[in-house]
Amino acid sequence: MTTLTDATNYAPQHPLREFWDYFSSNKGAVAGLVIVLLVLLLAAFAPWIAPYAPDATNPSVFLVPPAWQTGGSSAHLLGTDAIGRDILSRLIHGARLSLAIGLMVVVLSVVLGVVLGLTAGYFRGVFEVTVMRIMDIILTLPSLLLAIVIVAILGPGLVNAMLAVAVVVLPHYVRITRAAVISEMSRDYVTAARMNGAGHLRLMFSEVLPNCTAPLIVQASLGISAAILDAAALGFLGLGAQPPSPEWGTMLADAREFVLRAWWVVTFPGLAILITVLAFNLLGDGLRDAFDPKLKR
Repeated sequence: MTTLTDATNYAPQHPLREFWDYFSSNKGAVAGLVIVLLVLLLAAFAPWIAPYAPDATNPSVFLVPPAWQTGGSSAHLLGTDAIGRDILSRLIHGARLSLAIGLMVVVLSVVLGVVLGLTAGYFRGVFEVTVMRIMDIILTLPSLLLAIVIVAILGPGLVNAMLAVAVVVLPHYVRITRAAVISEMSRDYVTAARMNGAGHLRLMFSEVLPNCTAPLIVQASLGISAAILDAAALGFLGLGAQPPSPEWGTMLADAREFVLRAWWVVTFPGLAILITVLAFNLLGDGLRDAFDPKLKR
């Protein structure tokens, strides 16, 4: 005979607790989450954490190596660049700029992608075919080349670079949303809501869309890393953030001519991009494993 204690022991687990159990079982995802939180804290408190202003120059410390290397200065832990700016301070302030680029690109692409994918999957027909063929054309073009063409048309600058990257990553959100909507439209709860008199807007935004958020969250977390990488590439080519902005790609572009005699001016911005992008990818993999029931062990 089942007792009350037994029933309590077999009570269903809270969804958030279950999600965290699956997510935390992926050690790489937890490491990615820790690094992302650390970068977010650095970006949020950059003016108080950075030892110097990002554009402060000092003519007496041109290309000073890191503190642990011969000739280094304890006042500049990661060394200085060609005009005496502290690299650590520029990296910390650059975290704020690079994360802002990634978040803004994802917000723009998610909003537009959800609207296009939701309407295409719901109404189908000619509108769906038109939207998906446009997305297919965008996907056939090399992403960085397409971003360069868009920035070349709009003009170099941070805002135009973000718009270009948002257009490049847009098809992924449209395709994911459309596929999820088509799958959800055949569910019983949608049929019941329609029979109860629900209109198109209620069916799309109150019934269908909330059940399509899991794959979008995963793609958004991966999309931030792609946006940071593409924005850094545009900055490196001189088409993104412009000097003296401490954006990581721009820092790499400024340091190209010193790569052989001042390794630190190239290495540390490159490592910042590498670690941040890797952290978001690990976080996205963990979210995918936690949200996808087929991947749960």
